[in-house]
Amino acid sequence: MGCGMIQSRVTSRGRTTIPRAVRIALGLKEGDCVAYAIDGDRVILARADAVDDPFATFTEWASATDAEACAKL
Repeated sequence: MGCGMIQSRVTSRGRTTIPRAVRIALGLKEGDCVAYAIDGDRVILARADAVDDPFATFTEWASATDAEACAKL
């Protein structure tokens, strides 16, 4: 692992704790689901709701005005 990477240990049952810094960075709380994507010899961990929402990356409609307009639909 490279310098500065956050680490956790895997138990004999394949379990690990998501480190606090990672939970904070992803905004994870108890009961949230996470998604894993395998990319060669790396794994990408993401909030599952961010992956399931196809519009999560669209920021052009993220203003307060847009939210207000959509609330009236």
